[in-house]
Amino acid sequence: MKTAMRARETARLSAIRLLLSAIKQREVDERIELTDTDVISIIDKMIKQRRDSISQFEAAARQDLVDVEKFEISVLQTYMPQAMSEDAIDTAVNVAIANSNAKSPQEMGKVIALLKPVLAGRADMGKVSALVKARLTALVTR
Repeated sequence: MKTAMRARETARLSAIRLLLSAIKQREVDERIELTDTDVISIIDKMIKQRRDSISQFEAAARQDLVDVEKFEISVLQTYMPQAMSEDAIDTAVNVAIANSNAKSPQEMGKVIALLKPVLAGRADMGKVSALVKARLTALVTR
């Protein structure tokens, strides 16, 4: 934040202030000290909100607001852990399915519960969920 202030990067400073505000708000609301995992979930939620806003702004032909949201996403992503590779995600899904003994798509919740702590902030959980569902469906059809 100090670096952005010294460089007079107002857009970057604004995004950082929004993030710090969201973190402090959650700490005050829940009266807890947030862990790294909690902070990552806050950042992930903020990124999702901006992606939703981008689609709305594009529909309304507001390119100026789309640019602002994209910039905020780029700032927020610098505070996220490094994304996992497709191979690492595949391996994690296979291990979670094996460990949970899931045999059908109805047991998807067990697998996702095992994957969430490992993949949170490091992979798009929507894509992971689709991958798990596909793998469990393939188990049923065998």
